[in-house]
Amino acid sequence: MQTDKILETIKMIDEECLDIRTITMGISLLDCADPDIHESCKKVENKICRLAKDLVKVGDDISREFGIPVVNKRISVTPIALLVAASGGDPVEYALTLERCAQKLGVNFIGGYSALVQKGFAKGDRELIESIPRALTLTQHVCSSVNIGSTKAGINMDAVKKMGQVVRTCAEMTADDNCMAAAKLVVFCNAPEDNPFMAGAFHGVGEADCVINVGVSGPGVVRAALAKLDKNASMDEVADLIKRTAFKITRMGQMVGREASKRLGVPFGIVDLSLAPTPAIGDSVAYILEEMGLDTCGAYGTTACLALLNDAVKKGGVMATSHVGGLSGAFIPVSEDAGMIAAASKGVLTLEKLEAMTAVCSVGLDMIVVDGNTSAEIISGVIADEAAIGMVNTKTTAVRIIPAIGKKVGEVLDFGGLLGSGPVIATNQTGNSIFVNRGGRIPAPLQALKN
Repeated sequence: MQTDKILETIKMIDEECLDIRTITMGISLLDCADPDIHESCKKVENKICRLAKDLVKVGDDISREFGIPVVNKRISVTPIALLVAASGGDPVEYALTLERCAQKLGVNFIGGYSALVQKGFAKGDRELIESIPRALTLTQHVCSSVNIGSTKAGINMDAVKKMGQVVRTCAEMTADDNCMAAAKLVVFCNAPEDNPFMAGAFHGVGEADCVINVGVSGPGVVRAALAKLDKNASMDEVADLIKRTAFKITRMGQMVGREASKRLGVPFGIVDLSLAPTPAIGDSVAYILEEMGLDTCGAYGTTACLALLNDAVKKGGVMATSHVGGLSGAFIPVSEDAGMIAAASKGVLTLEKLEAMTAVCSVGLDMIVVDGNTSAEIISGVIADEAAIGMVNTKTTAVRIIPAIGKKVGEVLDFGGLLGSGPVIATNQTGNSIFVNRGGRIPAPLQALKN
């Protein structure tokens, strides 16, 4: 390796917050299905603990030996609703089993307390969805997701209504813990089956028995590169610089993924080359957009800048690895991004502007804190709107929204750690209950008929 490239990478890590955000082991639990829920839980615990026993150690060893921060070690599993269909019983038993695994293994999160109901409810789905508030209240490390729509299937409006209620209940049940249960729940349209990022990670039924997926990060690196670019440089030059930077970031993720795969004896899955921000100073997607020429993220032109960023990141990343997956692009979680927090606190970044930005980012409305009085119907309306953007544009969209119980617009909800803190954003409180209560299914768009 050339000396200048080595020094450049060291600077990225030391000064620009470059890291491997997560190595996530995906584990299939299909062979753990059993008519007896207690037997099924035993099989789940045995399999997870057997396959992931060295996950944290390998992550730490790679971090120490290569000098690359591997921030999170996580596990994703088969959607638990599939096991509930076979076993019956109280789904929370599975959540408690997953929590025991997380604590034994020392992982940061374990995802997959999930259901896929984009076209309707199968056996086990309703039971799992009903249990989500209890499951997330009783556990610290378990994350949940529900896919309520897709381009191929349309949007399940019965599920949309239910998830508005579930989100609200999650917030109420953990009101004395900063509404944390709602922060561990994502509602998807077009959910990817190989996403290594929480809270939406689950191990899809089309995946191998066990794989290693890697999520890279590096908003600070991209921002630092753009800061050195002439302010008169064209947008073509901006895009080229981002592509080159994304290539370097992704190569590091590819190397770590291959090394973890080899040491764990598990196939390498994908690199998710998303720019995932943190509350750390400089590690912000919003600051990248501002380096492109915006005074504050949320100003007119923000959506166009984000579209360029998302596209350039993907183009640079796909040249660096043959196995791109997950979400891949740019995340815009408000509470986890210092620049987004500042813009929202100023009132420049509104919920409506964030919704527009989700049409071109890699995921959706992420870690949005709203007035504690926001009703379940309003939350369902937000979920439906976001799902419609994903369905029509054939992209993944998601909603992770937290009604801050007891707090008003302008106040702050502080989660601590990676989740950061979020200002309470105003929502449009105009009634929509007739729409939400209609139920049924919004049909799939014409572009779904590709056969």
